[in-house]
Amino acid sequence: MDSDYGIPRELSDLQKLRSTYQPHVPPCLQGTTVRVEFGDATTAADSSGAHTISRIFLHTYGQPLAHFLRATAKVPDAQIITSHPTIRVGLVFCGRQSPGGHNVIWGLHDALKIHNPNSGSDGLFAQKTLEITDDILATYKNQGGYDLLGRTKDQIRTTEQVNAALAACRALKLDGLVIIGGVTSNTDAAHLAEVFAEAKCSTKVVGVPVTSNGDLKNQFVESNVGFDTICKVVNSQLISNVCTDAFSAEKYYYFIRLMGRKASHVALECTLQSHPNMVILGEEVAASKLTLFDLTKRICDAVQSRAEQDKYHGVILLPEGLIESIPEVYALLQEIHGLLRQGVSVDNISSQLSPWASALFEFLPPFIRKQLLLFPESDDSAQLSQIETEKLLAHLVEEEMNKRTVKYCQFLPRPLPAIVILLELELLNLNSLYFPVNHFWFLKLCFLCQVLGHICYHILAAGLNGYLATVTNLKHPVNKWRCGAAPITAMMTVKRYGRGPGASFIGKPALHPATVDLTGKAYELLRKNATKFLMEDVYRNPGPLQFDGPGADSKVVTLCVEDQDYMGRIKELKEYLDKVRTIVKPGCSQDVLKAALSAMAAVTEILSVMSSPASNGNTPF
Repeated sequence: MDSDYGIPRELSDLQKLRSTYQPHVPPCLQGTTVRVEFGDATTAADSSGAHTISRIFLHTYGQPLAHFLRATAKVPDAQIITSHPTIRVGLVFCGRQSPGGHNVIWGLHDALKIHNPNSGSDGLFAQKTLEITDDILATYKNQGGYDLLGRTKDQIRTTEQVNAALAACRALKLDGLVIIGGVTSNTDAAHLAEVFAEAKCSTKVVGVPVTSNGDLKNQFVESNVGFDTICKVVNSQLISNVCTDAFSAEKYYYFIRLMGRKASHVALECTLQSHPNMVILGEEVAASKLTLFDLTKRICDAVQSRAEQDKYHGVILLPEGLIESIPEVYALLQEIHGLLRQGVSVDNISSQLSPWASALFEFLPPFIRKQLLLFPESDDSAQLSQIETEKLLAHLVEEEMNKRTVKYCQFLPRPLPAIVILLELELLNLNSLYFPVNHFWFLKLCFLCQVLGHICYHILAAGLNGYLATVTNLKHPVNKWRCGAAPITAMMTVKRYGRGPGASFIGKPALHPATVDLTGKAYELLRKNATKFLMEDVYRNPGPLQFDGPGADSKVVTLCVEDQDYMGRIKELKEYLDKVRTIVKPGCSQDVLKAALSAMAAVTEILSVMSSPASNGNTPF
């Protein structure tokens, strides 16, 4: 992507107002002293992959959690850093754009100036750099886009790419490299950190969780920069407008496909924000092994039920990755991709498919067949943004409802119960053009980005390598946020893939997109209201971009209903363990000792069973 490289811009009155907005940082990041408390050594979330991860990341696996503390915190073993030598930090945007990226730069730049005015920050890749100054940042603060530095879609995977990054960091004499992006970019950051450590390069690598898809989500990361803006301001606003149109015209069904790649976080949040009649999550389809026929029947049953109440309109949301969640379509795609990688021409694919796959392929409408034949992405997934799943389902529903009108729906006032209109909201990178909003229920995006930038400096000041900047307790005011850092290797898993009878492949350790938790409170809330959304037209409009007033404080539903304070619970557990050590000391009574031994033995046995590989459900698929 082309960048302005710091060229001053002419700002509108609104942009000027936004550029003067000053986010706050929590007390633990204020002042000129860095206070860091190190927790216990980390392990992999998936114990079955821990051995593989530890062998590949010899230098960066098993590092401790880091918690940054306010000056008044009384933690005797905290590390206090008061000396801040001049450092040079490189920063690069990777992957898709997200609102607030410029504020991460601003936060890092502010922290560098506070702790040592002679420090500096540079953009990095292929050694195309820009030194960040106050003047350059002046017209980019609180603005949308990634145009200050531009971004790269490059993946730092091959030996040549890694060596080029290593050479660039050494040539630029960088003390730190900050990589801003999602799961792929931060996987790259972890590999770079390991290579740099092995090569004894002084550059420390830090990751920042920025992705609109919301799929960089785990026990350490509550929310991603950009997710709330794309859901509420961009998608939900437009979906709500479509709902209003459907309710007014009373004769159209809208099939809306939303971005999100393989996870359905965007579709779930937008449903809870705008209350469309129906949403089909890819995770539901995969878990229940729903076929294309099942999905068609489910939608047609919904259309028929609404028609029985004289409702001939509706809005249906579909996630981008739904097509790969349908078992038979996924299997078909695997066959197609295998043949494409073998060099089979597109014209000959159909004749070389297995009989069942060929039958399914010929059943599908021509426009979908053409899209399924597109060459796969580097991770062997389909080009999801190019496959019109919404158009396919609309086509199948129309055909099925034509049959039902004759056979089952004599009460319907016209041949078709709905006129299907396709509306694609494949906004992709357009979301980054929106101003980062002040706050969504105290989740202040400007604040969050600014804080993450400050944390990046604290991580580097503490000499940490291969860490991701984290902020937790986000449901609460900024002064109660917990700021810290977690090793990226602690978030990694090793996926196991099945590729036909008897074939298996163990993937490399990576950050994998987190899918919607079908046992979580957000999904439970959706299921609780599904019938109401379907039948009662309780459409909700969160409104356009708002910087002030009641709309600016609206809740990010999936964050607010879930209880994700993992880092807080880790600290709480440590406090309990410290209390046990205090109570059970040599000289305590026999009864106290027996009670402690009994309780700890039971807890240890339970936790051993829960953490064993067999209980993690990691079976090949």
